[in-house]
Amino acid sequence: MVLLTTVALGLAACGAGGGAGGAPGADGPRVVVTTNILGDVVGVIVGDDAELEVVMPVGSVPHEFEPAAQQASSMRDADALITSGDGFEEGLVDAIEAAEADDVAVFEAASAVETLELGGGEAGGSPDPHWFTDPVRMATAAQAIAEFLVDNVEGLDADDIRSRADDRARELRALSEEMTDTLSSIPEPKRKLVTNHEVFGYFAERFDFEVVGALIPGGTTLAEPSAAEIVELADLVVEEDVPAIFADSDQPDQLAESLAEEVGRDVEIVALFTESLGDDGSGAETYVAMMRQNAERIAEALSG
Repeated sequence: MVLLTTVALGLAACGAGGGAGGAPGADGPRVVVTTNILGDVVGVIVGDDAELEVVMPVGSVPHEFEPAAQQASSMRDADALITSGDGFEEGLVDAIEAAEADDVAVFEAASAVETLELGGGEAGGSPDPHWFTDPVRMATAAQAIAEFLVDNVEGLDADDIRSRADDRARELRALSEEMTDTLSSIPEPKRKLVTNHEVFGYFAERFDFEVVGALIPGGTTLAEPSAAEIVELADLVVEEDVPAIFADSDQPDQLAESLAEEVGRDVEIVALFTESLGDDGSGAETYVAMMRQNAERIAEALSG
């Protein structure tokens, strides 16, 4: 199944603007997914029952990505469109709304899970769109996506779709248990995360971490901290004795380097895969591999 998903994503990346993909043929149903992380999960669920198209190629920055005209048109022509939701795809808002206006069945995966506010806490304020950093929430979303597809897309085998989604959900819940074991080497006083933007709220809740701070406040990368904010966060890093700053692998790490320099002592900068899968050979080519590698890198950085 992982091979199928990887092939689907590879085809997506080879199309115009990174969007054309899928295998079953022009006469079958066509499902479009916005992000490559969701594309990996949905690809396993649909199997050979539908053509899968992933809009964002590997390495995209979802908050900033804007679709090519062909991709926007493809979204409007889909049998179903699956988005991550809660404002995650900031540059796709117009294209998603256009698809809805053309009566495309659209499903926000975030609507299937319990969401948190940015900065932590329960839902009620500005939602944190990074729910997918929790594999248990991803498992819940996978099963909800299956029901959405069964209800809205003709030509799918409902039993097969549900069976594959159930298998995927079990795999993701097992992944959560594996990650818990991997992260168990980190003592409680060191279970603190400093990141270059606010992306690990759900991860922190699931695996019992505290998010001490983020260089870019809020859930988007479309902002930049002031010099005073960097100094304030550096003081917090020193006060909390944080040994590592975690940066997005798909973002330049100048901000993290500026923070490390401001701290005035050795602070490791560790790259994590947060909003996109990795290229071939990265060890983060699938959602499961990405989450597993992130857990391993965090454990290595904070266990010492």
